[in-house]
Amino acid sequence: MDIRPPRRKGVQSRGGEETVADIHASRALLPEGWARDVTVTLGEDGRIAGVRSGDRAPAGADILLPAPANLHSHAFQRAMAGRTEARSGARDSFWTWRALMYRFLDRLTPEQVEAIAAQVQVEMLEAGYAAVGEFHYLHHQPDGTPYDDLAEMSGRIAAAARTTGIGLTLLPVLYVQGGIDGRALEGGQRRFGNDLDRFARLCEGARAALCRLPGDAVPGIAPHSLRAVPPPVLADAVAAHGEGPIHIHVAEQTAEVDEIEAAWGARPVEWLLTTQPVDALWCLIHATHMTPPEVEEMAATGATAGLCPVTEANLGDGIFDGARFLEAGGRFGVGSDSNVAIGLAAELRQLEYSQRLRDRSRAVLADADRSTGRVLYEGACGGGARALGRDAGAIREGAWADLVALDGDALALAGLDGDALLDGWIFAGDDRVVADVWSAGRHVVGAGRHHARDAVERRFRDAMRQLAE
Repeated sequence: MDIRPPRRKGVQSRGGEETVADIHASRALLPEGWARDVTVTLGEDGRIAGVRSGDRAPAGADILLPAPANLHSHAFQRAMAGRTEARSGARDSFWTWRALMYRFLDRLTPEQVEAIAAQVQVEMLEAGYAAVGEFHYLHHQPDGTPYDDLAEMSGRIAAAARTTGIGLTLLPVLYVQGGIDGRALEGGQRRFGNDLDRFARLCEGARAALCRLPGDAVPGIAPHSLRAVPPPVLADAVAAHGEGPIHIHVAEQTAEVDEIEAAWGARPVEWLLTTQPVDALWCLIHATHMTPPEVEEMAATGATAGLCPVTEANLGDGIFDGARFLEAGGRFGVGSDSNVAIGLAAELRQLEYSQRLRDRSRAVLADADRSTGRVLYEGACGGGARALGRDAGAIREGAWADLVALDGDALALAGLDGDALLDGWIFAGDDRVVADVWSAGRHVVGAGRHHARDAVERRFRDAMRQLAE
């Protein structure tokens, strides 16, 4: 395949990755719509310094798009891919999968976690994501003893991002109890646990680790779930956090919904919206099982729905009420969650197809002015950026230069233009259509391949061999 690299002018170097002053594209998706002969000028600070159309300079990128963020990842679970697909009992479920995951945690070392995270980030960047929100709860040693550096594992995630150049929003997870009944953590859960004071110190260490990354890195927090964080602790953690993203798992499984409703007299989303100051800083991960009023009330808060369609299908979670949520003005983004498979087009395709299967309809999420692919893509760009506290998601002056160039010669895009280019990529293609990716101006993927793939992949293979022994 002939993948033409972008025409480069004024090549500079920052942090080991190549940056360019100008990117010329024959077609680009701008906030106002599709434009031809576009030049995007990158500033030395990693932001977009200018955008102009009608530039007749030779095109270097066939199709230039804003690059979305992957808003929800548990990087270490990438090492479990292919290990949990055999039936473990009469009926497998999310809960039996979770038990397998806890047993897997007994083996992971900090070095292995860094190697796995770097591989995950390379695969995300090659798929077209420019940034990731790492929902990071693997904090301690297997018996629950903290490392000498309380934020050792957070530092490993940041070190992986330093290697790969991905934009990182690091979300240390607060995990206090083993269930809604307040039972103690046991087994693999012991690696997650902190009280509020120790969690505050861990977050300080995580922020220190982010200071070693470029200026687009963002700190946030993630109370794990309503079952893992008691209400008073949740309220105190949110109040102490101040500004920045807040992510939480909610209403992923019907058993979780039933348990919380029985204990507190309200469904999880209903309870959260009633008792917490949920607003645009929040990202509610999954929010799969909601009543129509909950869907509309969540949309009204400005919170982002963090959808992980491939993982939600893999774990048998259920189907998010996407059509109703968008009709109510809701924002969404997508993430790869368990990283059983990492693919931007695959997540967006699965999201739409789940709606079609439920409603027995087609083009469910399209609107009067935009195709299904464009609604999905622009939604993921805008919602992902908001959820990660990242000034990105559109090709506009002043935003971080999170960009993805597609190969216009790809068969999936043959003869297509405008919105149909996105439809072709999402519904007829895959992530091999991705040619180049920039994260805050760092040119980390060229000709479809990450610049550090070989070294990262070797370390990942070594880690996987160790885990298999």
